[in-house]
Amino acid sequence: MARKTATMDPGPGAPAGAVPGLERLPAAPTLFVGRRAELAALRAAAARPASGRCPVLVLAGRPGSGRTVLAARFARTVAADYPDGVLFVRLSAPDGGRVAPARAARLLLEQLDPQTAVPLPGTGEDGRDEPGCVALREALAGLRVLLVLDDVRDAGQVWPLLADEPGCLVLATTAGPLTGIEDIDPVILGGLDRQASGELLADLVGGTRISCDPVGGADLAEACASRPAALRLMAGWLRGNPKIAVTEAARELNRVVGEETAVTGAVAEPAAGGEAAAVASSKEKEKEKGRAPKKREGERAAKASGAPSAGPAGAAGPGGAARGPSGKAAPGKPAEGRAGEPAAAAAAVTESAGDPAAWVKPGPEPAEPVPVPDNDPLLGAFSLLYRGLPAAQARMLRTLTLAPAQTADPRTASALVGCPVPDAAATLAALAERELLGEEAPTADGTPRYRVPGRLYPRLVRLREQEDRPTETELARARLLERLVRLTESARALLDPAAGPGSGQDPLPAPLRLRSAAHAREWLLGERELLLGAVADAIGQGDLDGSAGRLVTALLRALPLTGAAAPTDLYRLHELVLTVAERNGRPRRASAALLNLGDLQASAGRWEQAAAHYRAALEHARRADDEPLCARALESAANCHRALGDAVRAADWYGRALGLRQALGDHAAEARLLARVAEAHTAQRRFDEADREYRAALAVLRRLGDERGLEAVGGALADLRERVDAGW
Repeated sequence: MARKTATMDPGPGAPAGAVPGLERLPAAPTLFVGRRAELAALRAAAARPASGRCPVLVLAGRPGSGRTVLAARFARTVAADYPDGVLFVRLSAPDGGRVAPARAARLLLEQLDPQTAVPLPGTGEDGRDEPGCVALREALAGLRVLLVLDDVRDAGQVWPLLADEPGCLVLATTAGPLTGIEDIDPVILGGLDRQASGELLADLVGGTRISCDPVGGADLAEACASRPAALRLMAGWLRGNPKIAVTEAARELNRVVGEETAVTGAVAEPAAGGEAAAVASSKEKEKEKGRAPKKREGERAAKASGAPSAGPAGAAGPGGAARGPSGKAAPGKPAEGRAGEPAAAAAAVTESAGDPAAWVKPGPEPAEPVPVPDNDPLLGAFSLLYRGLPAAQARMLRTLTLAPAQTADPRTASALVGCPVPDAAATLAALAERELLGEEAPTADGTPRYRVPGRLYPRLVRLREQEDRPTETELARARLLERLVRLTESARALLDPAAGPGSGQDPLPAPLRLRSAAHAREWLLGERELLLGAVADAIGQGDLDGSAGRLVTALLRALPLTGAAAPTDLYRLHELVLTVAERNGRPRRASAALLNLGDLQASAGRWEQAAAHYRAALEHARRADDEPLCARALESAANCHRALGDAVRAADWYGRALGLRQALGDHAAEARLLARVAEAHTAQRRFDEADREYRAALAVLRRLGDERGLEAVGGALADLRERVDAGW
């Protein structure tokens, strides 16, 4: 069925097409209507002169209000003003998981420059001093970049990412009040206005069903609280039920919502525009709990002088916008806030504008995800649509909640449900057509990719637990991991033909096969986050450690072959290996993982953190009674003390490693450690001991016939004696 593409707002201009990163934004819907007031408020806020940190715009709205679509729409319209690129990251997973600022910073850094050296994680994942956040702010210096942060849970996720200069712009979407960051007033999304709701239904349903029954269309929009997501679901239901009148659809939705209300005892969902009041009410509750921090000095000065201060954003009616982030009134709203601030308050604000500590109010707490109530019309519309799905589509939809980041393409979806890839592709496309899946940016080879909307995730998990046996769920997860192992091993075989096919398995079916080394590299890099997420999910569940371990091993072998394996990815993988080893009581493997983690820290010059990993590796190696591992850990820790300038500890740890290597009969390592001990003695000005250790190293090297080693150690000994003779 052909659909019109109507819009109440001009789309992005042609010049924006040259801005890098626009393809990262969520796919634009076929139809976009309304939201003119909200877009105008955002444009006015973006045009406001800024000083100090980069400005922050906030779109607040309940799940299903269309905040992500509107954010992407706005980003496309202003992208030409930010020629250095558009960056996009989600700060919440569909399952409600909170993405730490450290992880978000690393994802943004990779988007900004894929060749950049992303720093390893610090001891904590929050705060402006986290290495990844510091590196991001340094990389943004002097650039004009638009950062779109979707589904923000709390201010603690945002403020570590804010650039120290006003050239960039941050647009954040959130379901609740984003308290904690100064100088932001959210644009609060309510429902669409009546005209926009009618246009959306008419164009999505098609034909004359809406135009011939405008009262029924209005009733249906009211039953949906005029929220775009619920309207789209009901439009999909009407398309699948062409004989049902629009008025009957409204009555059916009200009946389902009423049933949910009777079962849960919940208060019915507010009508259109209630989201604004709900968000504002939630903000007031935050303040009552004492979690809203103190006002800035400038605001206190304004109050002392009797001038009005900038208060919270006003509520928006259907289709209206609350006061924009600039503090100016949105169209149709009176001006409030900073326009009335006295000069003293303005001076106080300006004075603190360059101080990062003043950008954030004290003590923002991580917030819980905003749930969708069972009696919400969004879930009522979903229930109606879900009941009419074919069994294969319903099962696919439930099973996709097991996918990493709840995102899948036909390759992974077919593994989850155990069907051929073409069938999975057709099912995914049908679910997206019914507005039950969101379309994501395609994979590197153009394969379509889809995502379970976060607003539907909890209900789908509940349905999966009710309708699918636990053994079926575990089998689906195991199939997915084995599919990813085979794909990763096939990618490695293409990138390194000399290594062979790895597991010796039969070739993958044609629809799954990677065609060339270039295709394998693109697939590995493009799916890296989802691959790492699949490993983390499996290890977190703890019941498929065997399959998860094989995937970790395959990734550790394959990622370095791409030439772009970030140390942070390898670090995450070794951390996961450590988790499995400790859980299964395998100290030898845990020691090896800790040694690898220490090596990554040492290569980044973080010697204290590396030494801590090496000491932990030593403890595990001792429990495993593995002397070679003990010697390796001792020598590596000694290298850290040497790099830190602690010659005394370096000599001690080198000496302990030397004793083990001598007992093991490892003469090459013995010679190397004798030279290291001699260097440590030299640093302590213990020249006689250093001379003795150098001579012992030379004796071992002569027995080995190592001419290069003899030359290097002999030169070091000659240099030492020359300096001692010179009175050093």
